[in-house]
Amino acid sequence: MDKSLYRPSANMSRLLKTYGTIMAGVLIVICFSILSPTSFATLENMINISRQISFLVIIALGATLVMSVGEFDLSIGSVASFGGVLAAKLAVSGLPIWCTFLIPLAISFLIGYVNGWLVTRFRVLSFVTTLAMGTVLGGITFWLTGGATVFENIPDSFRYIGQTEWGSIPLLSIIMVLLTIIFWYIMSQTSFGRRLYAIGGNESASRIAGVNVKWNKNTAFALCTVLACLTGILMASRLGSAQPTSGNGLFLPAYAAAFLGMTSFKEGIPNIWGTFVGAAIIGVLANGLTILEVPTFMQDVITGLIVIAAVILQRLGRDSR
Repeated sequence: MDKSLYRPSANMSRLLKTYGTIMAGVLIVICFSILSPTSFATLENMINISRQISFLVIIALGATLVMSVGEFDLSIGSVASFGGVLAAKLAVSGLPIWCTFLIPLAISFLIGYVNGWLVTRFRVLSFVTTLAMGTVLGGITFWLTGGATVFENIPDSFRYIGQTEWGSIPLLSIIMVLLTIIFWYIMSQTSFGRRLYAIGGNESASRIAGVNVKWNKNTAFALCTVLACLTGILMASRLGSAQPTSGNGLFLPAYAAAFLGMTSFKEGIPNIWGTFVGAAIIGVLANGLTILEVPTFMQDVITGLIVIAAVILQRLGRDSR
């Protein structure tokens, strides 16, 4: 028996490694509540934060799936922009609303599967492949729009999901929670999720054990792009318009949330609820800084520093084991 487990310092170190990110999030909430009690610490603002982080959570869930197999998808921002623009243009053309959602999602599934196929078939680096695919999609999106925002003749039915509240709860917040629960179940309670973690832990051993590494990786990439596309569609629905670069700003925060999640609950392992907590922390920071009238560029600076800190904490956690 390791006697260090009974030492207060060891217990505190273990506690900080496991729940330090959550504690930091609670501390951030307390600080903003003290600095701006009448604006930040209100039920209305908490509901508003849940709506604001819904896009980040959904796209970050996809990033978590790909990270679980030891890869990265740098095209998610471009996929979100492409999905929002394509859905908006289909809605303007008069197609049924279910078509305006399903067609972009189906196309994004194929795009993601192609990403995975290129990575697994030719054994190329995923960040190079997906960066190139994102560049291609960025060009297609500008071609579809001519570089202009799609906003004229957007039907009310297309705006419904993004702008509707059930009671006082935004429908976007409900969708966010449902997707988080669904993918938590997939990753923790199904053989597919266990295979993804096995591949990320040791791809060679997984292959020897009979796991179809190529198919599982391809599917992870496909689900990642579907979630990114859905994020773009929901953003367009919320705004009632679609910009050709609307999803680009979600790329870094999505991976920041996923890396923060790797320091929560499961040390050094991408996990769904950890990603949710990471996205919530980033959302609270953005909301609180906006209320305090901190310049917007500082949010990017802080987000970048969060990624660096999360990576360092993850490495320290591995080295200490």
